[in-house]
Amino acid sequence: MKAVGIDGCPMGWLAVDYNRTDQPFWIIQSEEELKKTLQQYDRIFIDIPIGIPDDEYTRKCDEKVRVELGTDYQASIFNPPVRSALYAPTYAEACIQSYSLTNKKVSLQSWNISGKIKQVDQLLQQDTSLRDKVFESHPELLFRILNGWESVQQKKQTRKGLKHRLNLLKNVQEKSESIYRQLKERFRRKEVAEDDMVDAMVLAHFARISVDAEIHSFPEEPPVDSKGLPMAIHYVDHQA
Repeated sequence: MKAVGIDGCPMGWLAVDYNRTDQPFWIIQSEEELKKTLQQYDRIFIDIPIGIPDDEYTRKCDEKVRVELGTDYQASIFNPPVRSALYAPTYAEACIQSYSLTNKKVSLQSWNISGKIKQVDQLLQQDTSLRDKVFESHPELLFRILNGWESVQQKKQTRKGLKHRLNLLKNVQEKSESIYRQLKERFRRKEVAEDDMVDAMVLAHFARISVDAEIHSFPEEPPVDSKGLPMAIHYVDHQA
């Protein structure tokens, strides 16, 4: 089975496949390219909300993972806009829609990734076969698992934080340092940030091992949204 990790970046999406020998990473810049990638792969771990609530500001999966990550990393998880706000034409209209249903406005951080959320949401609605192989995950949760279910002390935006995460990846995937070096040589930071690189790589690793291991989720029995999409954040227990 072919497995890939996908993380958002300034250029669009960064995809990593540890099993590809010719080119283990590439940039996805259009919805058509994203659709093609999702259709070509058997297992995809992606860092984007899947499953959009109609009238709840916070999904249960986001609440549970925030608790798991602890106070230092809770801000790394954004609440996706409710569905009517997600498809609003402007940020102002999205805030109006959200406030009318939840008494809270859409955060700017969530609105800034709303285009990517819509891309994935629309593809999963259009092609129901993708639902069995595209899994929402969260890099910081995966790094915590690689670190023995302990928080990585330094944030990934720091030199020490990046180095620690890269070392965790090198322990499980020998190619990680080479891929990271190639990514830094290929792209400018305003195109692909260094934390996007390690995030895509950890998603790729867990997508790969999930082929032969049980996939778990927060919560264990996730609810589905009005379109039938699960509201869950997935992982593999690396120590199992």
